[in-house]
Amino acid sequence: MQEELKNVPGIQFVDHVAIAVKQGELEGQVREYEALGFKEIHREDVHGKDQVREALLQVGDGPNLIQLLEPLTSDSPVQKLIDKNGGRGGLAHVAFRVGNAQQAFDAMRAEGFKLIDEAPRQGSRGTTVFFVHPKSKAESAFGILIEIVEDPAGK
Repeated sequence: MQEELKNVPGIQFVDHVAIAVKQGELEGQVREYEALGFKEIHREDVHGKDQVREALLQVGDGPNLIQLLEPLTSDSPVQKLIDKNGGRGGLAHVAFRVGNAQQAFDAMRAEGFKLIDEAPRQGSRGTTVFFVHPKSKAESAFGILIEIVEDPAGK
């Protein structure tokens, strides 16, 4: 099974690591990462079921990013994560880049992964995304939320 799945989704690299920050702390967190040499490359309020303000910071000149997520509402999944963590921010998810989100979605669904989204959907910065449940497979749960990201711009 693993050999079949290895190349089907076309995972290319870690797109970003998402970190939840408490309401009102986004600007301070951005400044701290910039002090480490990261550069902010995107900022967006994401509504719908996500309800977050995101700041995307580039690590050096490479493709890897840090995504800071501040909840916009108490219904935001990020706020629920912060509440679950005793009011502290922390790791929200790890995102992997793929060449084609629909192919990755179909392959993972066919292999029995528990997918949170019904289909790939629009993400921030013009991407197409879907989420994989932390307890995706009973016999070998990831233990962390995973996002699959297709960037049509290839950035």
